[in-house]
Amino acid sequence: MIRRFPTAAGAALAAVLLAPRAHAQPAAPLPGYSPAAAARQRALEASVVARPDTARAHAHVRALSAETHVAGSPAQARTRDYVIDAMKKLGLETEVRAYRVWMPHATGVQLWRVGPKGDSTALSLAEPAVAGDATSGAAQYPTVNGSSAAGDASGEIVYVNYGLIEDYAQLDSMGVSVQGKVVLARYGRSFRGIKAREAEKRGAVALIIYSDPADDGFVRGDVYPEGPMRPAFGVQRGSVFNGNGDPSTPGWPSRENARRLPVDSMGTPRIPVVPIGYGNAQLLLEGVRGASVPQTWQGGLALRYHVGPGPMRARVRVTTDAATNGWKTIWNTFGTIRGSEQPDEIVMVGAHRDGWGPGAADNVSGTVSVLEAARAVMEEVKAGRRPKRTLVFATWDAEEWGLVGSTEYVEDDSLRLSRHAVAYLNQDVSASGPNFGGGGSPSLRATLRDVARVVPDPSGQGSVYAVWRKRSAVADSAEPAMGDPGGGSDFAGFYNHLGVPIAEWGFGGAGGVYHSQYDSYDFARRFADPTFAYHAAAARVNAALMLRLANAEVLPYDYVEFARTMRRYLPALDRAATARRLANVSTAALSAAIDRMERAAADFATARDAALAGNTPATRLRAANEALKQVERALTRPQGLRTRPWFRNLIYAADENNGYANVVFPSVAESVRDGDAARASAEVADLASRFDSATRALETATRLIAGR
Repeated sequence: MIRRFPTAAGAALAAVLLAPRAHAQPAAPLPGYSPAAAARQRALEASVVARPDTARAHAHVRALSAETHVAGSPAQARTRDYVIDAMKKLGLETEVRAYRVWMPHATGVQLWRVGPKGDSTALSLAEPAVAGDATSGAAQYPTVNGSSAAGDASGEIVYVNYGLIEDYAQLDSMGVSVQGKVVLARYGRSFRGIKAREAEKRGAVALIIYSDPADDGFVRGDVYPEGPMRPAFGVQRGSVFNGNGDPSTPGWPSRENARRLPVDSMGTPRIPVVPIGYGNAQLLLEGVRGASVPQTWQGGLALRYHVGPGPMRARVRVTTDAATNGWKTIWNTFGTIRGSEQPDEIVMVGAHRDGWGPGAADNVSGTVSVLEAARAVMEEVKAGRRPKRTLVFATWDAEEWGLVGSTEYVEDDSLRLSRHAVAYLNQDVSASGPNFGGGGSPSLRATLRDVARVVPDPSGQGSVYAVWRKRSAVADSAEPAMGDPGGGSDFAGFYNHLGVPIAEWGFGGAGGVYHSQYDSYDFARRFADPTFAYHAAAARVNAALMLRLANAEVLPYDYVEFARTMRRYLPALDRAATARRLANVSTAALSAAIDRMERAAADFATARDAALAGNTPATRLRAANEALKQVERALTRPQGLRTRPWFRNLIYAADENNGYANVVFPSVAESVRDGDAARASAEVADLASRFDSATRALETATRLIAGR
């Protein structure tokens, strides 16, 4: 999967917070550090930031993107070996952890264009080789969506725009049904698994998803290999499973002898789901008639779109190895640096290794950030500067199939992580262009911004932070927009399931090769990062941020910013309740609880700074840290969301009806959307009580650090 960070166009969404530091240079002491420790930390960060190397990044990209490496394949096992070997050479303690998961691979796919008179033409679905790209002509994974059902289905084609719930409502108003039909939807606006769910729910016999040129093809720019956009027969693969982790073990780890759900209870699609390029989509759409589409449904192909049904028909056939080899072994890798003073406490960074093709951007670039950050920190360790807390450098398997590797690990190690994880840092598409973006828990955003101030931007125009601000074009009184951790990448198990604070960042740019065979070393070299300087820059941020968190005397969470961010969301919730005519639903109690949290956070910051300015015993600082780690855990509930129990965090979640969009205060927001006033009021009260629990954790930290 891919993480999407806000850009300048979305900056207004976050243009509220903490402006006084916007243009300030870094100054000692750092939050969470005494003055003397701050000076040492600044020197350490300057040293570690200088260590990531473009030549090494280049070599890693070339090696790891040399072949298609889909999870569960021998090629993916080779990436495991490469990473472990690299970590051993650095001197890290290494571990490989295997899980046995349900992951049938497609073994074949066919699509026929069937005319009104029954004339049938087989379409060529494989992505064609392009000149100058060494891996474009190599072995490919079939153009089948991950977790698609096997089957052979035929029917008239109905074009459903993006396949959103509101698109089907539009079809209903036009008197068009997809029952027994082959649905053709374009990529975008929602997670592809939601498209599959909605098509199946309405009786479609198969789903074809295509990439429209208006979204990532020639309408947006020159196509590969002349430019970075998707060519006519480029295909976006990707999973259509709407859950997280192994579908056979929802909520518990997929160890060898784990209890398993039966296949028909796993929640994977029951219809074939096949992605195609817009070249093949045109061959289908040109034969579809019926009503002309609403103007907003018109895509970028040189024809007028119609909804159908038919008269053009399609036949779709998918075969898989479910009957013979449906269970696959996946491998997570870990490289560990033991902390010198608090070895039980963990700061972890992770990136997924698997891809749908060569995967140079998604996600070899993230893996390279992990490897180069590990090398940079290990060089500091060898020079006698070991971090105080334990650092773990992880690479995950099978992220592309539904965050499988990271989810199984979190479910496997949930007790240890709940007790000892300080933060999880995520690297998913770390370098696919020059534009920096970041996000994560509001409690870590100030720290990420400050680290970005000490890393030089490859453009030579100042720090990463300075260039980010300039390109975001935000007002002097605002900060660049940052993304919310609703889901969609490997942080989900840590944040959405356990409440561990997370941060993520990366450098992005224009491109249309996502999840295709063209996400290759040659694409990276031509368009994404020709000098591999942005790969190195991502690793510089990575290494400095890990050390900032690992060495802090008091964990540098910013719960003043957290509370102010939470308050910003309340007006939209009130407007939604008004729009649903839920007159008795009030967020007043939640607003008051957030106010109490902000006051407690400000009091803690004052007590922390006073304690660090004096000679406070380390035992008091560590006791305060234990309380601080409970603040965001308090904003989870064991039973999770009513709609999705695995999602325990009540602050952010992926939209259950979109997948890519984030929902704030999901327990309340979903009740409001359902028009259930009683449940919405109960959820407001429950959430307010959890904010009060978080406030009590802050108050405890204040008492402990002050010695009261």
